[in-house]
Amino acid sequence: MIYNVALIGYGYWGPKLGRNFYNSSKFRIKKIVDLSNNNLLKAKKDFSNISTSKNYKNIGKDCDLVVIATTTQSHFNLALYFLKRGFNVLVEKPLCLKLSQVKILEKISKKNKCKIFVDYPFIFSGSIKFIKKIIESDKYGKLIRVESYREQAPIRKDVNVIWDLAVHDISILYYLLKQKPKKVSSTKLKMKKNKMQDSAQIHLTYPNQMEVFIKTSWISPEKIRLMKFKFEKAEIICDENEPIYKIKQFIKSKNSNKYKLLIPELDLNEPLSNLVKYIYKNFKNKKNIFDNLNKKITQTLEKI
Repeated sequence: MIYNVALIGYGYWGPKLGRNFYNSSKFRIKKIVDLSNNNLLKAKKDFSNISTSKNYKNIGKDCDLVVIATTTQSHFNLALYFLKRGFNVLVEKPLCLKLSQVKILEKISKKNKCKIFVDYPFIFSGSIKFIKKIIESDKYGKLIRVESYREQAPIRKDVNVIWDLAVHDISILYYLLKQKPKKVSSTKLKMKKNKMQDSAQIHLTYPNQMEVFIKTSWISPEKIRLMKFKFEKAEIICDENEPIYKIKQFIKSKNSNKYKLLIPELDLNEPLSNLVKYIYKNFKNKKNIFDNLNKKITQTLEKI
């Protein structure tokens, strides 16, 4: 079965989502909606046999999934509109800016038997799935500390850097640890004359005394997407900027400060491609990973 997709928003992230649905044999892009004539012209060049519109209310019932890739502040109202009408939705991260809004969307979703998916891309990356297996196997002992450095990204006017970049770290941590932090503290800065806070440092403490440090910034001469996972017996470095060798395992020697380096084989498929595959399979399943994630992620982001 092939499912029809409508995509709202064809600015920065919309084309990336559109490309992955277009490349899937399980989905067909039927309509793209955007307020910009230039964006709609680009969409027609990128995809064949699609219709375009400036009005999201022109999306018909022949669409099985509505993909929302618009400004964050518009996510709630757009998702609410389509969930009330029985559409499944995929929303670019973050889903909403308030926990109360997430609860409303999930209540309507359950009532109308439609699904909410959110584009937390890194939980579908081969590297993060590999680290999840390591944690669950207890192969290297207790996880003691996580450090994350996420720098350089387009400057946003609708949300600050925490809702834009740290959302990735919070989604990854919930996916890996299945628990929320007991203590949260943060420092937010404006390094340049931006409307929103463009840099932040976040400290999280978990019930087992595991510590997390997150540094995020839009302002950086170099794009950094680096996470360090420090275990009792090893340290794993995850660099999503690496094209192939995204994971390096440094195994501690028992009687010295030396390390043995291991580089594992990983699923190197694009995370968005894996997300598209997940959505297709999940249309036929009752359980949805996002049912548990959305409220927890939004609650923690609110605290930060």
